[in-house]
Amino acid sequence: MATKDQLIKWSVALGYRFQDPGLLRQALTHSSYAAELGGRHRLHNERLEFLGDAVLGLAVGELLYEQHPQMKEGELSRHRAALVNETHLALMAREIGLNNVLLLGRGEVKSGGSDKPSILAGAFEALIGAVYLDGGCQAALDLLNRLFLPWVSQKATLADSDAKTALQELLQESHGEAPNYILEGEEGPAHDKRFMVAVTFLGRIRGRGTARSKKEAEQVAAAQALNALDTLKIRDNSSSNSEN
Repeated sequence: MATKDQLIKWSVALGYRFQDPGLLRQALTHSSYAAELGGRHRLHNERLEFLGDAVLGLAVGELLYEQHPQMKEGELSRHRAALVNETHLALMAREIGLNNVLLLGRGEVKSGGSDKPSILAGAFEALIGAVYLDGGCQAALDLLNRLFLPWVSQKATLADSDAKTALQELLQESHGEAPNYILEGEEGPAHDKRFMVAVTFLGRIRGRGTARSKKEAEQVAAAQALNALDTLKIRDNSSSNSEN
């Protein structure tokens, strides 16, 4: 488990030095860890996660607006949703090594909590919320600009982040039909709800996704479907080559 000095060193390497290291520790503290300590440590990162989510939406929206002046409102909204969904935030959390400094309860450690998309995405948002409280709005925006600019500035990378659009274009081109998205269920309290969505095509489920909004869950399901289609293409190509 990371020490206070190690956490500070990690945040400095990331590009921000906390004036209040306690906020950094809170951002990295999962509720399972706080629960195990009981009255000795009641603070965890869920409230910071709520705050960071709002800051993220603003920062990524502003970046998209500035980097792509010709992009229409609908496209901006789709790309922002793809960039701040659970799957993509978990990817970014791993890239900055956040999974290595999380404070998790023993049960979560045993079940691989440091690699769960929901925990990683929540901690990423909590980190941004902590930076916002510690250094102000500009500090949070500066950090997010550095982290998201590579994803936003290149159209090819940005297009890859919008799995739902990519899947629809692929299926329309190859089969003349669009996929369908089905809400399979919801779970969790109102302030932390998860939506389970399946994407179907030609009567079969091609992918599933779980996220904190229906739109995000659809993006995750579409990404899974795209991966499945890529795998199928590879197998088909291999079969054709072996026959030849």
